[in-house]
Amino acid sequence: MPLVRIDLMQGFTVDERKAIGDCVQLAMVETLNVPERDRFQIVTEHGAETFDFNRSYLDIERSVRFVMVQVTLSAGRTVEAKQAFYARLAELLAKQIGLRTEDLGIALTENQRHDWSFGHGEASYVVLPPEQWR
Repeated sequence: MPLVRIDLMQGFTVDERKAIGDCVQLAMVETLNVPERDRFQIVTEHGAETFDFNRSYLDIERSVRFVMVQVTLSAGRTVEAKQAFYARLAELLAKQIGLRTEDLGIALTENQRHDWSFGHGEASYVVLPPEQWR
């Protein structure tokens, strides 16, 4: 169950924001073995005063349409799977909303299954048998 945080500047339409979330979900399902039903996303729009990023870090020129995607997920994916996710998400966003690949940043943070609670004040993956995780 990944937790996705998407930060972007004001100016994206409602449909574009929805498409960004849909693209992130599809890319995770296709490349990171995330079940389709595992969708937990927080999308935050920012004004220039609350979204500060280096417009030319690593010699990549970013615009005001820069989107930062942070995904927290259980550890275990290979480097190749992560690279496939980055590429697939960039491809989907370019196709769906015309986002330049230069305007996409992604950060993956891994943790352990016992780090998640989905209710009842319990470590869900500790108290539930694995067949109930999906």
